[in-house]
Amino acid sequence: MPQPPSTSPAPRITYGAVLGSPHVARLLGGTLTGRLPAGMAPASIILWTLTTGGGFAFGGLLCALYGLASGLSQPLKGRLMDRYGQSTVHLPAALFSSVLLTALPFAGPPGGPALTTALVTAAGLTAPPLEAGLRALWPSVLPNPRLRHAALALDTGAQGLLYIVGPLLAAALASAYSPAAALVTTAVLGLAGTVVVATAPPSRRWRPVPATGSDIPERRLGERSLVALFVALLGTGFAIGALNVWAVAMAARFSAEILSGLLPAAFSAGSFLGGLVYGRRAWPGSTDRQLLFSSAVFLAGWLPLLAGPGPHATTAMVVLPGAFLTVVVTCAYAVTDALTPAARRSEAYAWLICSIGAGQSAGSALAGRLAEHPLALAALPTAGATFTLAVLLLTRPGQSAFHYGRNHRGHP
Repeated sequence: MPQPPSTSPAPRITYGAVLGSPHVARLLGGTLTGRLPAGMAPASIILWTLTTGGGFAFGGLLCALYGLASGLSQPLKGRLMDRYGQSTVHLPAALFSSVLLTALPFAGPPGGPALTTALVTAAGLTAPPLEAGLRALWPSVLPNPRLRHAALALDTGAQGLLYIVGPLLAAALASAYSPAAALVTTAVLGLAGTVVVATAPPSRRWRPVPATGSDIPERRLGERSLVALFVALLGTGFAIGALNVWAVAMAARFSAEILSGLLPAAFSAGSFLGGLVYGRRAWPGSTDRQLLFSSAVFLAGWLPLLAGPGPHATTAMVVLPGAFLTVVVTCAYAVTDALTPAARRSEAYAWLICSIGAGQSAGSALAGRLAEHPLALAALPTAGATFTLAVLLLTRPGQSAFHYGRNHRGHP
């Protein structure tokens, strides 16, 4: 009598197998190095602004402009990759962005705020789309879906470390040398990491699958479902942005300056650890269920913070939502992959990144206005996570991906 198929989770895989696969360590390491400006540039810019007499307000504006320009230009750069290839986009973008960051100290006060603002905005606009490019490479680099799952989880979790290492490195360079040295180092690291990725054989050889007539109905299905997913991820980014400002407000409230960096660091460490755990095995349930479950736990992780715990308890508590952030984002990439025609995949990944970044900017902006109201400020991450879960429950984009993959691509 035939035995029913087993529904138990598949055994764990090792990250040694993932990183030992051809090109993986180079691509992941190069991308993380090339993306260090995402964490270093804002800190370097504000430190340089203060030394040149620009003040906190102007420095904060420049940081916001750099982040917004980089995030909002992602879809366009993703579309260019889909049309012209990765190296053709990565190398010129990295060169322009690095030159602009290096030129910033030479603009100085004589250049005036208009020139400084233009340089910072242009540097953000031309930041290379390494994160979206790496996600587009995984299927060709790791044909084994289980290794690819682990690589994506590791990649997603490691991205959060950029916002721990980047500001610390910028501050150390500014303290030991000067903020100008921090800006130049930021530019050099960004360019070097991009060159490592763009000259790797998978990136040089990568070409998108040409669009065909059969892609048209898929594209329509994907657009409707992906819009819902990207709207949901605005709430996820909102929670992250609110946390960053909340950390600064708590540092001032408890007269403990270390909290401004410690809370985001604990959240990012949770994200990294969550990625390590999630990526080591294939978990039961469809993408739809995993996405909903991780979004629900992401929300649940914020709820205890509404009680206003002290700084030590808060630091420990933010690890849980951080851990499930990686699962939410990894599942979101899986949904995006399933619902997007191959000819537009880089662009779709870039829209996902843009959605989270836009939500993060909105969360930071609103949290800044509520910084004097601790209870309202503490509620903002919960509000963002609630928005994400509500949109996912109402639209079920992951379920669309599951049925699409099962019926059209042979996925289980």
